[in-house]
Amino acid sequence: MIFTLITFYFLDFAALLPESFHGLAQIQLVPAILGGSLLILLFLAILTLLFGRIYCSSICPMGIYQDIVSWISKRRLFSKKKKRYNYSKAKNILRWTVLAATIIAFFAGFPILLGLIDPYSAWGRIISNAFRPVYMGGNNVLESIFTSFGNYTFYKVEIVMLSLFSFVVALITFFTIGFFAWRYGRTYCNTICPVGTVLGFLSKFSLFKIRIDESLCNSCGSCATKCKASCIDSKNHTVDYTRCVDCFNCLSSCSKNALAFSPSFKKKRATRAEADNKTDKNKRQFLFAGLTTAIAVPAGYAQNKAAELTGNHKYIRKNAICPPGAVSAEHLLEHCTACHLCISRCPSKVIKPAFMEYGLGGMMQPMMNYDKGFCNYNCTVCSDVCPSHALKSLTIEEKHMTQIGRVTFHEDICVVHTEGTNCGACAEHCPTQAVTMIPYEGHEGLTIPFITPDICVGCGGCEYICPVRPYRAIYVEGNKEHKQRKAFKEEKKEDVVIDGFGF
Repeated sequence: MIFTLITFYFLDFAALLPESFHGLAQIQLVPAILGGSLLILLFLAILTLLFGRIYCSSICPMGIYQDIVSWISKRRLFSKKKKRYNYSKAKNILRWTVLAATIIAFFAGFPILLGLIDPYSAWGRIISNAFRPVYMGGNNVLESIFTSFGNYTFYKVEIVMLSLFSFVVALITFFTIGFFAWRYGRTYCNTICPVGTVLGFLSKFSLFKIRIDESLCNSCGSCATKCKASCIDSKNHTVDYTRCVDCFNCLSSCSKNALAFSPSFKKKRATRAEADNKTDKNKRQFLFAGLTTAIAVPAGYAQNKAAELTGNHKYIRKNAICPPGAVSAEHLLEHCTACHLCISRCPSKVIKPAFMEYGLGGMMQPMMNYDKGFCNYNCTVCSDVCPSHALKSLTIEEKHMTQIGRVTFHEDICVVHTEGTNCGACAEHCPTQAVTMIPYEGHEGLTIPFITPDICVGCGGCEYICPVRPYRAIYVEGNKEHKQRKAFKEEKKEDVVIDGFGF
């Protein structure tokens, strides 16, 4: 259930699920650690100390994805021979080395390693970058079909690639983890995943465990062949509890009823039927969709390359724009795992994955891009849904006073200057009067933009609407650290009293 809901929450471009469902992301371990959610951490710790790695089998979406792949791999359609797993020794040196390297890299200001191997964040990127375009394409197909019959339940949406780099990383992650799950079961969880390593350590001390009754066990190895974590040594009657993910497949496989999930052995053994009832035989099913997204270079990256060729660097943004609530690029770097939930949920579609805008350590973290839209002045969705508090929650009033960037104007390429024609689109789209129109000196009848950066919030309305290409005459320069903008006075419109006709 959690897997289905959290996956659909990433896919849900029509906002069918309420925003409160972002709580499904907040109960993931790494976001809870980075967000300082002590209650959630306490809950997960107690859950693990009581029942073992229940988190890995029921809460983590990447763990459930691997279970789905393992289940599919056993079907006759894909495998002629009956699939069997084998016991293997724990690769503890690799597990703890990866965990140590991840922690060191994070504190050294290189959080991309954590973002790449954190299971929740990796799954979020897979859905946001690879499957969401497919889902939206399916919606457009249904829109065409239903509309032809006069039914307007569906509406057409624009399908765009968020980032070529993030798309490639998502596909590599999806197929690599899927391959190992197909061949070896929970290999990723028990060799690479830092969450699995941490929870595995705690699960050694769990109260309830899979226990083997040596008096009943005949070392047939049936349980080991069903164990996708490869953690049951049937010959020695032992279970590696650091790797057991509590799938309970082994319970129903034992003909001698020698295995039980219990705090301790009891004299009275459960019957075979009772053991079967305790085992969850219902397997999750997953339908794979084909990838139809065209591969293109992100517009922002191409624009920077064009600037290098033409020498027009003065029109290019020097600092990436962090989403509202990020506080600063440094704060974002320290807390964001690049799960892309804010990107998926943004109603205006203006949050995109960064490439090198934040540097190598900030790859795939969210940044604002105003090529195809602007940040809604009254929207706080991104900061509301962030599970790690990399984007701190803002009220609408707080957002109105937060300056994520400052407006910048280049008169030399403005259409008013180059073509001698009035425009004013930027001023019309500014919610704070940071852009206004004033008489253009020496040009009778023309008005030109005048900017007041101190009252700008950096929403990008002016940048989005500016008709100048390839470099916009007016754009937002990002603040490395978000500031409090100055208040502005709204212009009061005076009522004009007209005697008789006005003409």
